[in-house]
Amino acid sequence: MEKTPLEQFKQDITDRVSQYPENKPLQSASQEFFNQIGIGKADYFYNFTWLGVPVIQTPQDLYALQEMIWKVKPDLIIETGIAWGGTLIHSASMLALLEGCDEIDKGHVLGIDIEIRPHNKAVLTNHPLSKKITMLEGSSIDEDIIAQVKDFAKDYKRILVCLDSNHTHDHVLAELEAYAPLVSRGSYCMVADTIIEDSPDHMSSKRPWGKGNNPKTAVWSYLKKLQTEVVTAADGERLSFEMDKELEHKLVLTLSPDGYLFRK
Repeated sequence: MEKTPLEQFKQDITDRVSQYPENKPLQSASQEFFNQIGIGKADYFYNFTWLGVPVIQTPQDLYALQEMIWKVKPDLIIETGIAWGGTLIHSASMLALLEGCDEIDKGHVLGIDIEIRPHNKAVLTNHPLSKKITMLEGSSIDEDIIAQVKDFAKDYKRILVCLDSNHTHDHVLAELEAYAPLVSRGSYCMVADTIIEDSPDHMSSKRPWGKGNNPKTAVWSYLKKLQTEVVTAADGERLSFEMDKELEHKLVLTLSPDGYLFRK
């Protein structure tokens, strides 16, 4: 059967993007750009806002989040790590769009941070999208916080998770253990800043994380566990994820290589 123009457009993306990993000039340019824009140099990641709120992300990764959210159509997005709160606003705005398009009935964003600074909380609570956001203050791996999140999530049908808090291996692995089972089949668990494993040393020299101790190593450990052990998701089915490499590769520049995990 002949493809529709949209189907052909999507097939062209797949065909084109499949060549990117072996395109050495493209990959070299991407790496050099990342080296120049990163922390301690251009600090490019701190230049952007979403609907007026600072968002510490690359535009490419925000665009990927938009594609994920439209594809999944979640009614709940769980995010660890709030910082300024721009990603919460981004997620809330996407859920509002889904509601406006009659794709979901009612969506909500649940954000968790060990410290929600008063000035950030004030910006978020006074934002027009604040009614779509709930914030919990405490460590994302604290048993009480995990219990609150699970209780909050039980009334939602389709859940997407974004992990972007403490970037040490042990912390991210504990977050994956706690929150990955909440991800709905056909949805995503996005693990941010896996790029730390591939970054110049100066970008994390003053942090408790670095090469060999970061979100990417936690992802590798967690996926290896899922291959050898039976882990039951919240819906009672066996949990299984695969890396969405097409989504990652088409970005060319991403802070989350190996971090776009799709639940099969």
